[in-house]
Amino acid sequence: MPLIRKDAAPKTDVRPDPAAAAGRLAGGTADERWAAARELGGRPGGEEVLGAALATEADPRVREAIFTTLARVGTAKAAAVVLPHLRTDDANLRTGALDALRAMPQSAAAHVPALLTDADVDVRVLACELVRHLPSGEATRLLGDLLSREPDVNVCASAVDVLAECGGPEALPALQACAARFADEAFLRFAIQVATERIGGPARA
Repeated sequence: MPLIRKDAAPKTDVRPDPAAAAGRLAGGTADERWAAARELGGRPGGEEVLGAALATEADPRVREAIFTTLARVGTAKAAAVVLPHLRTDDANLRTGALDALRAMPQSAAAHVPALLTDADVDVRVLACELVRHLPSGEATRLLGDLLSREPDVNVCASAVDVLAECGGPEALPALQACAARFADEAFLRFAIQVATERIGGPARA
């Protein structure tokens, strides 16, 4: 008896609906918001929806999912919606934003020069951490320029810390000029000495 083939079941589109996911992210349970944040990665307009959700999301697990999705997408739009959260007073949100930007260094790099000249001291400190993930030559140039003009000792200390890890010899004049400008700040002078030794130049007391 010949086999009679049954018609295959019609295919259905199982891709997540971005509009439905956005709705769940705005008003669902914590689990629904977490799942929606993951669904929106790479979907049209997803970066803007995720960025808007960060402004009101209070659940740490959902926040983490939003940041993880944005970092995975890694587009210029993703970096742009994360950037404003470097200014928040919420330490956890600020740390999440910094970690997300670290995870998309190419997209974040375009914003670093402006962040290093920001009026907010805390933003300039965080910007130094983003420089840590740039190529050595670019990091040396950016932080050397910063040290030549920066009036805040804590920002300078952050820049010196990064230069000690990834700076090149071109940073040595800026480091020594900074040490002279903050001659009364013993901790900064010591940090500059350490950075100078690691980069390979002669240390100065």
